[in-house]
Amino acid sequence: MSAVTQSDDRQLVVAISSRALFDLDESHRVFREEGLQAYSEYQIAREEEPLEPGEAFPLVQKMLRLNTLLGDAARVQVVLLSRNSADTGLRVFNSIQHYGLDISRAAFCGGESPWRYIHAFGCQLFLSSEPDDVRSALDSGVAAATLVSNKAASSSTDQLRFAFDGDAVIFSDEAERIYKQEGLEAFTASERAAARTPLSGGPFKPFLAALHTLQQAFPASEAPIRTALVTARSAPAHERVIRTLRAWNIRIDESIFLGGLNKTEFLRAYQADVFFDDQETHCRLASPHIATGHVPHGVANPRAT
Repeated sequence: MSAVTQSDDRQLVVAISSRALFDLDESHRVFREEGLQAYSEYQIAREEEPLEPGEAFPLVQKMLRLNTLLGDAARVQVVLLSRNSADTGLRVFNSIQHYGLDISRAAFCGGESPWRYIHAFGCQLFLSSEPDDVRSALDSGVAAATLVSNKAASSSTDQLRFAFDGDAVIFSDEAERIYKQEGLEAFTASERAAARTPLSGGPFKPFLAALHTLQQAFPASEAPIRTALVTARSAPAHERVIRTLRAWNIRIDESIFLGGLNKTEFLRAYQADVFFDDQETHCRLASPHIATGHVPHGVANPRAT
C-alpha cells in the first residue's frame, strides 16, 4: 500500500465517536449496569446485527456525499474514534459497511479516551457524546462539540447546512466576558468602540475556514455547503462581527442577529443540519429539533473546581 499524506489544506477531516454515529444507548446501558465483560459479550453476540443510526448519522452521510460532488474521494474524510476495543468494535465497522458509509480509518482505544489521536489523523472537528473528551480536544486546539440532541434528524435539503453561534465558538469569548462581568450596556459600548478591531478567533474558526475552502470549489449559487451565523448579538454589536469575518477573508452565507430571541425557530427555518453553541440553554432548546453540539468553551463554561 502506498503512503498517504494525512491531510492538507484542501481536505476536511472530521472525527466522530461511535456513540455519535450510531445509537449505542442500549449497549451503553449494559456496560453501566453489568460491566465490561457483559458489554463485550453483548456486542459480539450481535455483531452481525446493524446498529441503528445515531444523532450524527445524517450529517455524516451528507458530508461523505460531498466527495461525489467534488469528484475527489479523498477531499472529505470521516474518522471513527471509539472507546471500544477492536473486538467489540467489529459491530460498529459492520454497521458502517451495512449503510455504505465510506469510512475506513478508525482508532479503537479499549476503554481509553480516543481524543489523543485527533492531531495524528489531521482532524479539524471532533464530535462526541463524551464531554470530557470534547474538552480535551478543545484544549488541544481542535474544534469539538458534545452532541446533545434527542434524535437523528436530517433537513429536507440536499445542501449541507452548518449553523454557528458567534462568541466563544467562531470568535473568542473576549466580548462575552465583558457582557457576563459588566452587563449589556458595557458590552454594547465596548463593541461600538472596537467595531474596526477584529475579534480573535474562537475554537471553530479553523473549521469554518476549512468549510470556506471547500465552498470555493463551487460557484456561490451552487455550493453544496451553506453556513450561517446565528447570534444573540444585535445592532450596534453587529458591525465588529461583519468586519472580523471580512478581515479573515472567510465567507459566511447568512448572518442572523437575534438580539436575545430564541434561536430554535430560526434554526428550523434555516434547515440546519447541525448547530454549534457554547450556551447550554440554547443547546437544550434546539436539541429536540436539530442536531446540536454544545461547545464547552469560554466564560459560559467554567471548569469544575
